[in-house]
Amino acid sequence: MDSFSVWNVLVLITPYLLCIIFFFIFIEQVTYLKKKKSSPGPVLILPFLGNAIQLVRNPTKFWQDQARTAKESAFGFSSNYITGKFIVFIQNSELSHKVFANVRPDAFHLIGHPFGKKLFGEHNLIYLSGQEHKDLRARIAPNFTPKALSTYVSLQQRIILQHLKKWEGLATQNGNEPLPLRFLCRDMNLDTSQTVFVGPYLNEKSREEFNKGFDMFNMGLMKLPVDLPGFAFYKARRAVTRLVEILADCAKQSKTTLQSAGRQPVCLIDFWMHELQKEIQESKSGSNEVPHSSDIEIGGHLFDFLYAAQDASTSSLLWAVTLLEQNPEILSKVRLEVSQIWSPECDKLITAENLREMRYTEAVAKEVLRYRAPATLVPHIAAEDFQLTESYTIPKGTIVFPSVFESSFQGFTEPELFDPDRFCDNRREDQVHKRNFLVFGAGPHQCIGQRYAVNHLMLFIAMFTTLLDFKRFRTDGCDEISYVPTICPKDDCLVNLSRRARYP
Repeated sequence: MDSFSVWNVLVLITPYLLCIIFFFIFIEQVTYLKKKKSSPGPVLILPFLGNAIQLVRNPTKFWQDQARTAKESAFGFSSNYITGKFIVFIQNSELSHKVFANVRPDAFHLIGHPFGKKLFGEHNLIYLSGQEHKDLRARIAPNFTPKALSTYVSLQQRIILQHLKKWEGLATQNGNEPLPLRFLCRDMNLDTSQTVFVGPYLNEKSREEFNKGFDMFNMGLMKLPVDLPGFAFYKARRAVTRLVEILADCAKQSKTTLQSAGRQPVCLIDFWMHELQKEIQESKSGSNEVPHSSDIEIGGHLFDFLYAAQDASTSSLLWAVTLLEQNPEILSKVRLEVSQIWSPECDKLITAENLREMRYTEAVAKEVLRYRAPATLVPHIAAEDFQLTESYTIPKGTIVFPSVFESSFQGFTEPELFDPDRFCDNRREDQVHKRNFLVFGAGPHQCIGQRYAVNHLMLFIAMFTTLLDFKRFRTDGCDEISYVPTICPKDDCLVNLSRRARYP
């Protein structure tokens, strides 16, 4: 009798439930079309999910489809819908500049990662705007002066050299089987960032704890934002808290060390704390009265730097190897230039002055960044309605994706061709087409560490090509783009390695 009653109730309410579901589906479709207006994009969307399934299954094809739709229209952008969120993909460089130039409370908020505020906190540098953002950037700027960068060049090379030796050893142990470079490059970059940013203040035990925490953080980035015990996102958020504490302790140690007479900065945190102490002395105030000076705040910003330096740099190193192997004449020119300026036989490292002389190697580094911009998209959210063009206004709450990758193939001479000469002195296309070279962003949030990033890529190219012979292990589609979430070769850059010259 009870089961019969339940069945009767279900039969009775099912039409009403279906009506409610269809009503929500109808409202969702109408709301989407109202936001979409006449912009290019799908006319109908899958209820509740939109195009999320395609995005998860094949993100490369999804973003290529958005770009193609934008190109084929006269708009320069396209619209879509992902799990309850209306999105706008911007292909046109000038429209991207409109977004980059209007990062402020009443226009666009840079979000970096869709759930970044939960992970990084609201005081992360990318979430700041206005005067507070300007003040913090001004305090960070001394970390990237020529003197500071010259100090980092030596540290970067020592780590690169250690890892190249390790890679060669792994290749020998594996019987010259091809090595996937993606995770090897990531580990090298993490080691480099730790050494350059906090130097001697991260001991071996803390470094091991840091590496485990950073792995946990990386896993959480790619998972659903379920902030409950046992879920990857929850573990990632807790890992970030601990990582910031470790870096805050490094800042505290640096402050103490620099109080010793005659002590010179030996890493990024030293340069930062040196300027901070000067500011405190000049203002005759305690550290608590100087903005952004607490250990925990500094630890948070150090983590931001470290996170920004990882995946994007790894992507660039992998594409440098891939593109140089594809273009042996360019590889030969790099090796020739480097050999005329630096040789491992001299048992000395490359100096900052040597690096400045490597003009062609720098051109290759810039072309790698243009041709395969590592962070292809820079997501923002519209805080208010924003008029993007004369005929279209982006609705409030829209997630907007300016495409740095698409901008790189606009304006430049034969943009589909990998051609480092475009950045040489006789062409200077990075200046001629400056508004299309957006790999480091534009506007108030343009990357403050871009010279450091270019130096790192140049040093890697110079040392890798000089010390090692390498050949890609080619399979069908191995050089296709894969989103992880920055872009890398589909096969994780499989290469055969062998020694070419003795190590310095």
